[in-house]
Amino acid sequence: MKILQVTPFFKPLWESGGVARVAYDISHSLHKNGHDVTVYTTNRSIYPNDLPTNRPTPVDGMNVYYFENLRRYARGAILPVMPYRMPAVARREIAQFDVIHIHDHRTMLTVIASHYARKYGVPYVLQAHGALPQDTGSRRMKRLFDQFWSKKVILGAAGVIALNETEAECYRDLGVAEERIGIIPNGIDLAEYPDLPAHGRFRAAWGIDDATKVVLYLGRLDPTKGIDLLIRSFAGVAREFDDAVLMLVGGDMGHNDEFRQRVRSLGLDDRVIFTGFVSNEDKMAAYTDADVFVTPSFTGFPVTFLEACLCGTPIVTTGQGDLLGWLDNTAGFNTGYTPEALADAIDRLLADDALRARFGEQAKELVRTTYNWRAIVHEIETFYAKVAGIPEGNALVGFSRGATPEAPDTF
Repeated sequence: MKILQVTPFFKPLWESGGVARVAYDISHSLHKNGHDVTVYTTNRSIYPNDLPTNRPTPVDGMNVYYFENLRRYARGAILPVMPYRMPAVARREIAQFDVIHIHDHRTMLTVIASHYARKYGVPYVLQAHGALPQDTGSRRMKRLFDQFWSKKVILGAAGVIALNETEAECYRDLGVAEERIGIIPNGIDLAEYPDLPAHGRFRAAWGIDDATKVVLYLGRLDPTKGIDLLIRSFAGVAREFDDAVLMLVGGDMGHNDEFRQRVRSLGLDDRVIFTGFVSNEDKMAAYTDADVFVTPSFTGFPVTFLEACLCGTPIVTTGQGDLLGWLDNTAGFNTGYTPEALADAIDRLLADDALRARFGEQAKELVRTTYNWRAIVHEIETFYAKVAGIPEGNALVGFSRGATPEAPDTF
């Protein structure tokens, strides 16, 4: 099949979060399976980059357009700013694709791609990546975007992908028919992790000895992730384990001063380490050296959970936001969203070496057998075939719809 992936972020802009990683892994896996894959994305990043813009660029066998986003010329704008060259490219190219997979529903890339998909009769699959609720992040911007575009984008999709049952219910509440919903989790590409870092490397880099208990958070340091709750819960953990440290690994999203103030107010300055953004290799070393991986709140299906599983690191999370039922008492614990409940679950794991080892082995097995891209992308291919009306066997060998475009219009 000729497949278009539309995503606000893509390789190498990993610092933007899980959507970039998932969109790349799906796209690259589809390419390896013999599909012709094109990607529409942007060059937007919190760090300067010199990515080629507004033209197709080869990336690992795929054609990738890094559209320049004019947001840098409109700082403080409430609404997202359009990637100005994308409409011309979409108008020219979209009719040639058999199916389009759109990641994230609140971007101008989504609005443009879905508009031309509907115009030329190309089926598209929408994947919101846990972002359907309005009660996280910039609520005002989300409400405005939803008022103008989101419902049309969602209901115009031939199919939608939910990462879990919680998200599937959100789609149903928006009016999406049951037969158009596919529940497909995220995964990881095991081929990208042939050798895990040796134990002790990350600890050594930060002056932490082997006897110290390491509680790890890894991801964006954003209030929606429950960072403040984690710091408060760690105050209780620190009273029980005088050799425990909390490592907050991830880029500053503008709230680190608040988090550091909370740390100071609890007298934890020498027990909480802010590392900043780290490389992929250092990230895996952090998982390997941690005793417990904690994410208090999330939406969707974070890849960080699967990376922790791959490294055999047990997980503690809560039902705040979304819920991953598969990990409770198998790879870790789901617990209540209070400092006391979170601290109790962390304490239980830190105190029981055998329990940590058992959860770690069970977590590794889940990744090897279930949550890897080789298995999951086959589910995605089957879903593409279903929504596009393509016989599944043909979908796997390069079937083309042969669509004929209508007369061009303006966007």
